[in-house]
Amino acid sequence: MDGRSTEIQRLIGRALRAAVDLEKLGQRTLWIDCDVLRADGGTRTVSITGACLAAAMAFARLQAAGLLKESPLRQFAAAVSVGVCGGTPVLDLDYPEDKDAAVDCNLAMTEHLQLIEVQGSGEEATFSECELQRMLELGKLGVTEISAAQKAALASFDPGSDSKLLKRLVGMK
Repeated sequence: MDGRSTEIQRLIGRALRAAVDLEKLGQRTLWIDCDVLRADGGTRTVSITGACLAAAMAFARLQAAGLLKESPLRQFAAAVSVGVCGGTPVLDLDYPEDKDAAVDCNLAMTEHLQLIEVQGSGEEATFSECELQRMLELGKLGVTEISAAQKAALASFDPGSDSKLLKRLVGMK
């Protein structure tokens, strides 16, 4: 495993720990495999967002199978990329924007817009506090939209579809 993969794993772990009540999870291991099949920039951000939704779905399945009394998910976590391209703050940079951005920043936040992690740097440039503030504002808009999509996806998810199989796998009848 290379340094980039390790960094992304650790970032996902930090985001999930901010979203999950580990005491409610109990003596369980949560293993989420994030394979980004098609990325146009923002690999870290989509991994965090998808991992949190996958955890929420796993918890719903465990509840449906009677293995958890309540979901350990305290809140959703999501992440977005922001940057400054051509002097303008931009939300959700695609690859060409990311490659040419004067400033590149990833923001991981809870659905309540609390910061989990901020990764930002000037690419051969500096950026002002005002530009940082504008990127934070854009990031909050993006995370709000993503959190709503996560909730909608979870609401349309059928957690009981294979609860009998799940019970057999863990030795319950």
